[in-house]
Amino acid sequence: MESVTKPSTAEQIVAAVGGADNVLSLTHCATRLRFELKDASGVRAKVVEKVPGVMGAVPQSGDRYQVVIGGGVQNTFNQIMNLPEMAGVGKGLSDADVKARERAKARGKVAWLDAFFEYLSDSFRPLLGVLLGASLIIAIAAVLDAIGLVDFRSADKAAGWIFWDAMWRAVFYFLPIMVAYNASKKLNVDPWVGATIMAALMTPNFLSLSSADAVAKLGTVCTTNPLLGTQSCVANIFGFPMQLNDYGGQVFVPLIMVALLSPLYKLLKKIFPENIQMVFVPFFSMLIMIPVTAFLIGPLGIWLGNGLGTGLAWLNSSAPILFAIIIPMIYPFLVPLGLHWPLNALMLVNINTLGYDFIQGPMGSWNFACFGATAGVLLIAWRNRNTEMKEIATGALAAGLLGGISEPSLYGIHLRYKRIYPRMLVGCAVGGILTGLLGWSSGGVKTDVFAFTSLLTIPVFSPMWVYVISIAAAFVTAMVLVLISDYRTPEQKAEEAAEREQAEADLAMERERKAQGGAGVSSGSSAAPLAASAAGGGVATLVRTDVITAPVAGEVVALEQVNDKVFASKALGEGVGIKPTSGRVVAPVSGTLVTVPESGHAFGIKTDDGIEVLVHVGIDTVRLDGRGFDVAVAKDQRVGAGDVLAEVDLNAIRDAGFDTTTIVVVINTMALTAVTPRKADLVALGDAIIDVTP
Repeated sequence: MESVTKPSTAEQIVAAVGGADNVLSLTHCATRLRFELKDASGVRAKVVEKVPGVMGAVPQSGDRYQVVIGGGVQNTFNQIMNLPEMAGVGKGLSDADVKARERAKARGKVAWLDAFFEYLSDSFRPLLGVLLGASLIIAIAAVLDAIGLVDFRSADKAAGWIFWDAMWRAVFYFLPIMVAYNASKKLNVDPWVGATIMAALMTPNFLSLSSADAVAKLGTVCTTNPLLGTQSCVANIFGFPMQLNDYGGQVFVPLIMVALLSPLYKLLKKIFPENIQMVFVPFFSMLIMIPVTAFLIGPLGIWLGNGLGTGLAWLNSSAPILFAIIIPMIYPFLVPLGLHWPLNALMLVNINTLGYDFIQGPMGSWNFACFGATAGVLLIAWRNRNTEMKEIATGALAAGLLGGISEPSLYGIHLRYKRIYPRMLVGCAVGGILTGLLGWSSGGVKTDVFAFTSLLTIPVFSPMWVYVISIAAAFVTAMVLVLISDYRTPEQKAEEAAEREQAEADLAMERERKAQGGAGVSSGSSAAPLAASAAGGGVATLVRTDVITAPVAGEVVALEQVNDKVFASKALGEGVGIKPTSGRVVAPVSGTLVTVPESGHAFGIKTDDGIEVLVHVGIDTVRLDGRGFDVAVAKDQRVGAGDVLAEVDLNAIRDAGFDTTTIVVVINTMALTAVTPRKADLVALGDAIIDVTP
């Protein structure tokens, strides 16, 4: 008998929502698959909820539908998108895209600066995984080099270790192509066009123009910079001189190139009709931008780097103390743009000509300030149970402390959170000042080898005690400043807290379903009556929830007026804000507490007919860590409308500088027929504030 293979979880979910032909797009958040369907009436809800691994189903307005998976949502999403029948299905706006759009609405006073940092961040963030991987490969090499087992700087090392170099250089050498791809996506340009333009300058054909054979046969002219020891060649291209360079690792060039490509690409799309854009828009983009990049943009990036190296050499000889301070202060801006690479050449020239290098010592303060800021982020992530950031920061910190690699910290964390840079710069300044002052009598901190500035390479610097004090001060200063002031803006913290509360609510739903044997009412389902134990052991039918009452007494304000962009945008659902006049907080509905964080600032209640209500006491009060909150209930406890949830010291919250406005929202608003706030000015405990129609 021929065996029948049971459909996978991914196949069962797709079939239950009406098949791949019924799916317009699919995205996901931290715990849920988000389908946009052609016709939501084709969904078999009961079948969806019985699929192994599915915690619940949440119908939304229009033809949108959510399937709650939990922490493994990424794997399920990938499995679904890899199904052959899903090949033609698009991906709508992801959660990250939606959040980026909301962040763009809330930019700071210097909008162009915010846009610049977003451009840098989004150009590098997708590369975080391979950067971390390559950095750890380097870290292994650094460990072996530090303990003397292998000399990775040797010109005649074994073929196996040359291959080892290739494994990590694959990322750093071809970084310009990868950055061009991501930067193009950020600016809504075909990413393959941007990558191709940058790749043209890294082909063997282009590199051969500066070879010895080209000098002899093609008339290429090469000169050597006497200070940096770098070679510069100029070729004759159709009668025009072109400066030739090796663009491996140069990210400044693709960033400028894509910024100029973007308006050209969009102009070409306006010029050519849609039916021929596929051919002529890439054609003219490449025809114009490859020469522009080769003749102008590429040499500009190299000139800037070489000019910087020459200037630093002069500064060190003229004002060594000032030099020791400036080096760690400018590196945070050089590394993201790739302008630090020419300094590596200068370091090697110093070692070969002077017998020592004077740049790497001061540079160590920058690296350890960078790692200190990452350590601060990691500690905050541990405290806030932010799993994603814990993973990123742990990997970045390991790559930094063991391998001396700052890119994972920069691209994965620091450029994403603009509050980090000022605090990191203070650490850089402290380390630089100590290097300059303590090392003045000995002529500065020097090293006679080219080394990644990590914990493992501390012994190669002299005077070592000066170097250790400087990098330790830089590390601790940056870490403490990040810990004190946090790395997130209030909007980012609110967004993160909301995601965490939603994830906790989804996990609570999973436990509830398991407790009921998988037959519980899913979030957003119609409010079918449920059976419950009544006094005397009988069975009573629970009443449908029609109204939500005030959890606190005070002045009602529209949700749009609440001083929290996430709640005000109604991203978490419809509701109201109340400026409380007393600190007693009561349950606005009857149900089960699915969210009661340790901080006591929020309470999530799920009613028996599937309505999810969140009471959030104060704005950003999670930072108080429970100070001023006397919580009277526990998670999974059943409460009735009017039962006391907590007693809150409103004066303590105000004295700490926080807004006391209490927010009441219906989390699954989109799954309900109507959620309508009532018009009211002042309310007492238990007054009706929101009407609900399941």
